Amino acid sequence: MRIFLKMKFKTINPSTEEVIAEYDLMPKEEVIDAAKKSHAAFRQWKALDVSERAPYFKNLAQVLREHKEKYSKLMALEMGKPIKQSLAEVEKCAWTAEVYAGNAAEWLEEETVQAEGKKHLVVFEPLGAILSIMPWNFPFWQAFRFGIPTLIAGNTSILKHSNQVPQCALAIEAAFKEAGFPEDVFKSVITDHTTVAELVKSDLIQGVSLTGSTYAGAKVAELAGRNLKKVVLELGGSDPFIVLDDADIEFAAKSAVAGRTMNSGQSCIAAKRFIVMKSAADEFSRIFAEKANALAVGDPMDMKTDVGPLVNKDALIQIESQVNDAIGKGAKVLSGGKKLERKGYFFEPTVLSNIKMDMKVVLEEVFGPVAPIIAVNSEKEAVKIANSTEFGLGASVWTSNEEKGLQIAKSIEAGSVFINSTVKSDPRMPFGGIKKSGIGRELSKYGLKEFVNVKGINVYEVKR
Repeated sequence: MRIFLKMKFKTINPSTEEVIAEYDLMPKEEVIDAAKKSHAAFRQWKALDVSERAPYFKNLAQVLREHKEKYSKLMALEMGKPIKQSLAEVEKCAWTAEVYAGNAAEWLEEETVQAEGKKHLVVFEPLGAILSIMPWNFPFWQAFRFGIPTLIAGNTSILKHSNQVPQCALAIEAAFKEAGFPEDVFKSVITDHTTVAELVKSDLIQGVSLTGSTYAGAKVAELAGRNLKKVVLELGGSDPFIVLDDADIEFAAKSAVAGRTMNSGQSCIAAKRFIVMKSAADEFSRIFAEKANALAVGDPMDMKTDVGPLVNKDALIQIESQVNDAIGKGAKVLSGGKKLERKGYFFEPTVLSNIKMDMKVVLEEVFGPVAPIIAVNSEKEAVKIANSTEFGLGASVWTSNEEKGLQIAKSIEAGSVFINSTVKSDPRMPFGGIKKSGIGRELSKYGLKEFVNVKGINVYEVKR
């Protein structure tokens, strides 16, 4: 009999720096066994028509809403998300389940093509068990954003969530079970990177979706490529927020604060570089700083809290380094600028002006409530700066001229561009990036078809 020594890890409450709990990592053999079960469950799950799968997702939406307060508290506890934002996150997951329950049959409907034979069809068939590797910053949304379309297409799914949020990972699996999904259609595994690599290599897995850093995405894509697995990557971002001189400055500045500080600034699609026409920069900066100063920073369990802690000590150190680099190179602090002298990994909402292009707050992805404001002389310069990044996830343009906004939107290198709105995901619209922000799409009918076999069926007349 073989005895396996289980590795352990601890989770830390980012608001108090206290240990929440200690967990065992699942050994490789246990994880591979879960993959075998998921692979076996695929045979029965794919046999259902999409109309037969849809009711499970309606049940899932109901389960999510019934337990949304419990799920929200888990997010606040494990990664520090303000509770009012956590509640909204669960509601969005429920809504997405309903969107796919109502639309998947149409989005997956077979297509007829005119070609040289008698009849030509394109059909969309599931691939098998798909591995998702998800981050801590949107613990429920990231998992469901991938899981709902992947499962309703007929695949099964294994979630390897961040070990920052193991309670969330287990709660997500429990939600699928409570909704009545067949056993092993959705599974969570709590394990390490070495075991994940073994999963990617395994023939039990037919595809991989990762949301995370550009570095992690490149590593997973390399491994998936060597093993000929389909991969979808949603990676980092440094989203430009372009304010033209004809914009409603009050509205733009108010939206900028929300876009930069949502989830304490820990979002790939957060507005990160504020590119403002010089004629509007002073007013925009003043309003931005005033509204940032008015935000309530504190206990994420309090419904009045706007900004919670950063996820861990390393994140706090990173933000400090980026802000200090900017200040050292001449940036002016309009609000915030430092960590709070209290327990927890709290950093003040920070607005910086007099920004230079060699500052870390411009060159790097900033994962915290820090906003550099870059004043520009022309729309051409604004677009040039917006595109001068290795990332290409989202962007926004603020203007009273819709046609001008559309022209600029088409010139920006990004997966999504919003006019007079912060960047957000919607289950009816495709979501993803270009350049080093990722490969492939999630959500909408396009995301639904990422992990399917696009099969051509061709019928010809018998000719004697």
